[in-house]
Amino acid sequence: MDLSLNAVEREIQERSRRFCDEHLLPLEVTCDEQDGLTPEQLAPTYAAVIAERLNAVNMPAEWGGQGLTIFEQVLSQEQLGRSTNALWDVVWRPANVLRYCTPEQRERWLVPEIEGRRRSCYAITEADAGSDPSTLATTAVRDGDGFVLNGEKWYVTVGDVADYQIVVAEVPGEGPTSFLIDRDTEGVEQHRVPRYMHHFVYEHPIFRYHDVRLGPEHVLGKVGEGYDLTKEWFMEERLMIAARCLGGAERCLEDAFAYATDRVQFGERIIDFQGVSFPLAEAVADIAAARAVTYQVAWEVTEGRIDPKTLHAKAAAIKLFASEMANRVVDSCVQVLGGRGYMRENAVERFYRDLRVDRIWEGTSEIQKVVLVNEMRKRGTGPVAAWPVEG
Repeated sequence: MDLSLNAVEREIQERSRRFCDEHLLPLEVTCDEQDGLTPEQLAPTYAAVIAERLNAVNMPAEWGGQGLTIFEQVLSQEQLGRSTNALWDVVWRPANVLRYCTPEQRERWLVPEIEGRRRSCYAITEADAGSDPSTLATTAVRDGDGFVLNGEKWYVTVGDVADYQIVVAEVPGEGPTSFLIDRDTEGVEQHRVPRYMHHFVYEHPIFRYHDVRLGPEHVLGKVGEGYDLTKEWFMEERLMIAARCLGGAERCLEDAFAYATDRVQFGERIIDFQGVSFPLAEAVADIAAARAVTYQVAWEVTEGRIDPKTLHAKAAAIKLFASEMANRVVDSCVQVLGGRGYMRENAVERFYRDLRVDRIWEGTSEIQKVVLVNEMRKRGTGPVAAWPVEG
């Protein structure tokens, strides 16, 4: 087993880091102060995404995407994760389940998104349906050969700029189903945009749906498969969250270490005091461990050495470990910087707010533990904890 990067992988990693440094980091303070960026401010960055071949990295080249493997995507997302205010989300990755589009759906929704002419968002969570998707209240009732959708969705990330949505609704008697819905469809209402502790580049609105009429061409996949598609989306997103947590934690560590080596108190650099150096050493160990296990699972997926059921559990383990790790690291780094670490002009303060959500969205840390316990009950500890021995 060799996890050293080949020339292609190094190029993707370096290109993603360069894009982050040149196009995302300069926007951070403005994004934080404005609680977002205007279309005019973002336009050059969108153009740079295309120019740097970072659009739709998870989609096949024959559809216009970049066709990156999961391992290559992790390398890219890790570097983009070095940006605060979720500026990594400016680099669009269509939801992986859009691969299930019919040819007609692909031309209407997916290809324009790959090319940067459209943007999607995923509407799953509801006021009373979060960790337990079986309590969905949004319904799509059959009406002839179509459906009438009613309900409400919370935390619809990128919903403020997306012009179409993937909405998961219960089809009575048939199960959760995913629908592709244009934002300007009659009956789709952006109800409210809550304020959050972070200042992300995009918002997480609450949407309401009032008698939204949909034809059969709006069903993504098959009726009743909405939960399965969502699980598949979660698995990939959890790996990418882990990758971005690596990037964010490492940037915080770099800033804290640089400060500790320059800051002098009591006639000595504060890095020479164990109260400062030991937390940074623990951060190094945390990041190294999280990177090793994240790279391992991404490699297993790319090499086809892991079955979907085990991947579901391994993705949960990676997301759990990396998100908790990043929050420990940023907390230590804020402490090392002291009062400066509490100033919004410094990246560690912004990451302190940004990274907290990684322990919540796409499944809380507690839900990841539930997934792992369920896997152990079914198949023991081996499939998740052991290194694969068969190709």
